[in-house]
Amino acid sequence: MSRDDGTVDQGVRAAAVSGGGLAHRVPDLGALELLLAVARLGSLGRAARELGITQPAASSRIRSMERQLGVALVDRSPRGSQLTDAGALVTDWARRVVEAAEVFDAGAQALRDRRDSRLRVAASMTIAEYLLPGWLIALRAQRPDTAVSLLAGNSTVVAERVLGGEADLGFVEGLSVAGGLDSVVIARDRLIVVTAPSHAWARRRRALDAGELAGTPLILREEGSGTRQVLDSALGGLARPLIELSSTTAVKASAASGAGPAVLSELALGEELSARRLVEIPVEGVELSRDLRAVWPTGHRPTGPARDLLTLTRS
Repeated sequence: MSRDDGTVDQGVRAAAVSGGGLAHRVPDLGALELLLAVARLGSLGRAARELGITQPAASSRIRSMERQLGVALVDRSPRGSQLTDAGALVTDWARRVVEAAEVFDAGAQALRDRRDSRLRVAASMTIAEYLLPGWLIALRAQRPDTAVSLLAGNSTVVAERVLGGEADLGFVEGLSVAGGLDSVVIARDRLIVVTAPSHAWARRRRALDAGELAGTPLILREEGSGTRQVLDSALGGLARPLIELSSTTAVKASAASGAGPAVLSELALGEELSARRLVEIPVEGVELSRDLRAVWPTGHRPTGPARDLLTLTRS
């Protein structure tokens, strides 16, 4: 218990901390807020109720603070709780500390608001064209004030942009994930061999085999494309490309013109197959499927709008 001269008994005084860092010598904000409530309300019990804690917990917190500081802060009696002279002085200091903490909290909230007001996404071409628009529409319904910027490129470029801090979240479609990135599978995709209806393959009666497909010059995406990586790995190598193009749309247009066969994501071909501008060529003896993944820097799980977008991709 405290004494009238504002000191503490021998046990409390012996426990006072004189060394170590500030975290050991300065009471935490919860204790300081409790002391301010006791000073304002004149009752430890009322202060405890205001802060949503029990009176025994409040008493224990005050005693711990007295031991930490080495001075008595509150005189407790049946008539209420009064600050000692030392307690009144500590309360004045506590008020300034709590006010500074409120300024700190307001500044941190402003930083969070600024972070949450924008989202930078990098996505491989197939995902950017055929999946991301729907996810972004759903995100806009949840976060109408978040401005989204999109960087589209092949999977290698996406990984580079995420690793370089140019994007908060990336989406890739290759076989593996670059070092320094964590990932989660968000969807499965199938690759389809297609040609124009006029191509000789469109009239054949039997399926292509893997060796024939591997040995045929194809219209392909550029090096670094997830589609090309998966195809190359599945076939154990590819013939020299017939044409090399940097977008799915360009590959589809070239194949539809009759320039040659192409291999593209099933996601990208719905309209062309329905209208028979392109036809699917069956293939046997090879599995042409892949995982689509979301990626982010290792150890930095997405937060804010990036976390919300990631959730939407898996719903």
